[in-house]
Amino acid sequence: MIKYLPTIGLEIHVELKTKTKMFCDSLNDSDEKHPNVNVCPICMAHPGTLPVMNEEAVRKILMVGLALNCSINRHSFFERKNYFYPDLPKGYQISQFQKPFCYDGFLETQNSKLETKRIGIERIHLEEDAGRLYHLPGKDYTLVDYNRAGLPLMELVTKPDLETGEDVLAFARELRLILRYLGASDADMEKGQMRVEVNISLHPEGTDKLSGTKAEVKNINSISAAAKAVDYEIKRQTDLLEAGEKIVQETRGWDDIHNKTVSQRVKEGSADYRYFPEPDLPPVDLTQEFLDEIRSGVGELPAQRRVRFASEYNLPANDIEVFTNNKALGDYFEKVASELLSFDKLSHLKRPEVEHQQKLIKLASNYTITEYGRMIADVSAEPDDTKVTPEMFADFVVRVFHGEISSSGAQTLIKEMFASGLSPDTIIHEKDLAQVSDTDSLTLTIGEVISANPQPVSDYRKGKEASLKFLIGKVMQASKGKANPQVVETLLKEVLK
Repeated sequence: MIKYLPTIGLEIHVELKTKTKMFCDSLNDSDEKHPNVNVCPICMAHPGTLPVMNEEAVRKILMVGLALNCSINRHSFFERKNYFYPDLPKGYQISQFQKPFCYDGFLETQNSKLETKRIGIERIHLEEDAGRLYHLPGKDYTLVDYNRAGLPLMELVTKPDLETGEDVLAFARELRLILRYLGASDADMEKGQMRVEVNISLHPEGTDKLSGTKAEVKNINSISAAAKAVDYEIKRQTDLLEAGEKIVQETRGWDDIHNKTVSQRVKEGSADYRYFPEPDLPPVDLTQEFLDEIRSGVGELPAQRRVRFASEYNLPANDIEVFTNNKALGDYFEKVASELLSFDKLSHLKRPEVEHQQKLIKLASNYTITEYGRMIADVSAEPDDTKVTPEMFADFVVRVFHGEISSSGAQTLIKEMFASGLSPDTIIHEKDLAQVSDTDSLTLTIGEVISANPQPVSDYRKGKEASLKFLIGKVMQASKGKANPQVVETLLKEVLK
């Protein structure tokens, strides 16, 4: 039986995060709900108007290209891409074809087996976005909103290096993360700020990977849907080829309800857009100083943060991924870790030995991700915008580490800190949360529990370990949960020898 192998390439459009549109001063606001508000004579293509290039958009696309290891065309220019569609006011789109700003790059991704794969990037160019069409159900007309028309749009085209839906998932997620780190785009697919289109074909094993007939899948509203679309198309095309049928070159859409692709239109061949240089915009010449300035602003990228968090903090992979995906939470954790490792403002506490510092860091990571992460999510707050400063959080972690409060007391304490902004010390005293570790008082309570429970005591002495847990529970109950369970266990074992 012939084995068919997939060849997959992506075309990803990203709306860049700028104050104004690409060639005019109309606002770039994807949250605007009223139609046709952010428009002007330039983006509506009134006669006699002239475009002016948005330098911030150029800076952002170059920053993305440098982050994705691209070569940069030092001499570039815009072109007119001619086609007619109702959401395109000019009757053409100002875009790039011959000289994209960025080309020949790559992005390394990891799959679920932690295998690294390098995905080549063919080109990244800058253009203006089109408007948005609204097809109203049951109506024989379509509405057009031009708020989006003219927004700075980055188009990234990969090389055909992807082979599975998982490859698509990993690439799109890492790209979105990089865009957010750079501040180039929020890349919110629900708002249309990032749009993924998949080109997929199959070829018989042993033949050229570009020999198959390509299907293009559009209308994909999430990264997970893009991966599902790929897996569906691989199966659909495989079934057709194994049945002796031919693949039709066509554009297909993704049906999110039925989890399948559906045919939209047959493509006879490549469209001729009659590109020619945009006569109303001058060429763009980039100096080395300009590129060096942009390169210096790239900063730490997600892959670099993963490596650094592993080497500096020795955290498990899951924690690192949380702090990489949620950059603001990771930044907050680093401030807490800095306090824990310096102890400049925790001198009133017993300083742990060096070998205990890693336990402190892991404890801080656990509470940052679970308790603190959950609380800020509940109120839709940013980590740095709460009443819990990194110094207070570090103080809290050290007290938990030394057993000054129990695990349940720790949950109460951090919630009170979050709500009131009071220090751990103040809350512990006001709420009487201090854990009892004093052996004299605990020995007295243990004696009372042993006297009141002769049968479990006898069972433990006969080798039934479960009875010890029962007795620990009784001591905890008698102390109203304040006893240190580790100390209680040690004392019980000594008394019951």
